[in-house]
Amino acid sequence: MAKPAHIEFPGAEPIPILYEDRSVLAIDKPRGWMLVPFSWQKTGRNLQAALVSSLAAGDFWARSRSLKFIRCVHRLDTDTTGVLLFAKSMGGLQTYGQLFESRRMDKTYLAVVQGTPKEDEWTCRLKLSKDPDRIGRVRVDARHGKEAETRFRVLQTTGGRTLIAAHPLTGRTHQLRVHLAEAGFPIVADELYNPAHGKDALPMGLRAVRLAYTDPFTQKRVDIRAPFDQFVREYGFDVPKL
Repeated sequence: MAKPAHIEFPGAEPIPILYEDRSVLAIDKPRGWMLVPFSWQKTGRNLQAALVSSLAAGDFWARSRSLKFIRCVHRLDTDTTGVLLFAKSMGGLQTYGQLFESRRMDKTYLAVVQGTPKEDEWTCRLKLSKDPDRIGRVRVDARHGKEAETRFRVLQTTGGRTLIAAHPLTGRTHQLRVHLAEAGFPIVADELYNPAHGKDALPMGLRAVRLAYTDPFTQKRVDIRAPFDQFVREYGFDVPKL
C-alpha cells in the first residue's frame, strides 16, 4: 500500500506532505498549529506533541514510513502557513539545523502588507530582541539585539495592499513581521505588529512558499515549494511567478 500523502490527526484537517527523503519530511503547515516545546501542554494545537503522539500510536501515515523520530528543524509562527521541515533522526536534526544557522538554506515567503512601498526592492538589517515589556513580542534593538537581515521585493499592489516576496537570511523570531512593520508596511491581520488588525476579517498574510538547499548527504539540490495560488487570490492578487 502506498504511503499517505497527508498527515492525519483526529478532528483536524489533513496536513499535506510536500517532500520526503531518507533524512527529512516537509509539510504544508496550516494556520493554527503552534510550534512550542513538546512539554508545553496548554493547547491541543501543539504540532510537535501531536506528531510524537501520532508516532507512538502507530498511525498509518507514520507506520507506513517506519518513522521512529520526527522533530521540527525550524519554526513558523502559529498563523503563518507553508513549508515546514522536519528531521527523521537526531543526527538529521543537527545537520539540517546547521544549514539554517549558517545561512545555507534559501527561504522565500509571501507577505501581504498594508501600504505601498516606494522602492521595488530593499534590504532590512535592523537588529532584534525580545520585548521585555510584552511577552511574546519582539522589538528593534540596535544596541543589544541579534543580527537580522531580510531582502524584500515588491510583486504587486492593489487596493492599498502590496504583495511582497521576502527572503530572510537569518531566522529570528518574528523577523519578517517586525522588519515590515518598522518599514511602515505591517502584515495584514498581524495582531502583534499591526494596530489595524482588528478591522480586517482576513487571516494573517504570511506564507512560507519555498525552501531550497544542497542536501548535506547527497550534495544534490533540493527545492521544496508550497502552492500559493489560493493564498494570493484570497487577498485580491494575481498569481505571481517566483
